[in-house]
Amino acid sequence: MLSRLKALFMKIPVLRSVRIYIFLLLLVMGIVPSFVMRLGILRSYEERAVSLRISDTQTQFMIIANHLLNNNYLQDTSNEAINAELEQMSNLYDGRVLIINENFRVVKDTYGISEGRTIISEEVILCFQGENTANYDRKGSYIEMTVPIVESVSGTAANNAASSAKSEGAKIKGVLLATVSTDSIRATLELLRRNALIIEIVMVICIFGISVALSSILIRPFNRVTQAINEVKDGFTDEPICVQDYLETEQIVDAFNQLLNRMKVIDDSRQEFVANVSHELKTPLTSMKVLADSLMQMEDAPIELYQEFMQDIGAEIERENKIVNDLLALVKMDKTAAQLNIETVDVNELLELVLKRLRPIARQRDVEVVFESIRPVSAEIDEVKMTQVFTNLVENAIKYNKEHGWVKVLLDADHQFFTVEISDSGIGIPESDYDHIFERFYRVDKSHSREIGGTGLGLAITRNAVLLHRGSVKVSSVEGEGTCFTVKIPLTYVKQ
Repeated sequence: MLSRLKALFMKIPVLRSVRIYIFLLLLVMGIVPSFVMRLGILRSYEERAVSLRISDTQTQFMIIANHLLNNNYLQDTSNEAINAELEQMSNLYDGRVLIINENFRVVKDTYGISEGRTIISEEVILCFQGENTANYDRKGSYIEMTVPIVESVSGTAANNAASSAKSEGAKIKGVLLATVSTDSIRATLELLRRNALIIEIVMVICIFGISVALSSILIRPFNRVTQAINEVKDGFTDEPICVQDYLETEQIVDAFNQLLNRMKVIDDSRQEFVANVSHELKTPLTSMKVLADSLMQMEDAPIELYQEFMQDIGAEIERENKIVNDLLALVKMDKTAAQLNIETVDVNELLELVLKRLRPIARQRDVEVVFESIRPVSAEIDEVKMTQVFTNLVENAIKYNKEHGWVKVLLDADHQFFTVEISDSGIGIPESDYDHIFERFYRVDKSHSREIGGTGLGLAITRNAVLLHRGSVKVSSVEGEGTCFTVKIPLTYVKQ
């Protein structure tokens, strides 16, 4: 259910707008306090008005209670002055007054209904025990209270019934039970409620307008960021954008500028790659054209010269073919790892096979190739691509070696990775070139590379193949003494 509601919510663009959230937040922050304040003020007024009404009527009824006792009204209710006073109080407070003697019998009822009846209620009993009660019935809109009729120790009426009711020696002769209407309080509350509601509506309208204005103002920096990004996207500018309003917008701008810089680097790299490819492919073609033009101008050239020139043209064609093959291999390496053909391979046998193929080249250059394995190793790898990795590294170690040099291949493993170290006694690599040797078409010694037929793509292919296997390749070298490449590959391939 929640997922469906979330999906429905996400389909409504307006509900996903930050402006809406800001607007609703400001609206709630304005309306809720005003609503709570209105209820609090009205409730506070009601409680205070009822409290004052209780205090006022209790004082009045205590005075009447003294008159009742002084005039022996509990035994004789014919006193016209007191009856008039009770009627006046009943009319004044739009209520009812009952006089109850110590036998719980009603001796006087301003409504003339319950006279002579017995009333035994919790409030009356508590009052005879010296405890005054005053209960407010909000629904019925009246106050019910009891006032004791107290006779002091001297036999006269007590001046303060509330304090004397529990005093030692005081005697409660009767109870005055009264109901007092609160219709006037309710009418005032209704008037206040209407006025407060009108004020609240006006406040809501004002808050609504303020919320709309503030949400528009607060969202404006994000609009400027969007506009700046659109300008970059549409090609109006390629400069870094700058919108310094909020910390959040600055973070977004910084992230976008970093992405923009990365895209520029990628674009520059692409342009450089295209230029390098063009140059590398053009050079053999130029050489072949020069050789062919030379042959065309030599009408009576000897057959030996023709053969020499054709050998040179064949070498340039082979060089061109090698560049194209390396480029194709590099493009394949740039594809996703899903194209890897992962299988369990005996790395010892793989290296033995690679070295077997390359030893004839090493013998031609008088370079000794040594293979040392610490332990048998099996790993989950793409055999074709890892063969290419080790072939490239060992072949480079042979080609860029010294006369009577050596190449050593060391295989080792732990519980997680296997490591192949390929070291040589060659010309070495300057430390300044460490960060560039894996770049496409980069050559440390361009003249020597050209002489031995290097394309400048071998190490780039090697690095990409290693990265596809979630491995690493590192280089350490001393110029004039030799180089060591260390390849570290996980034994178990983990697909991302």
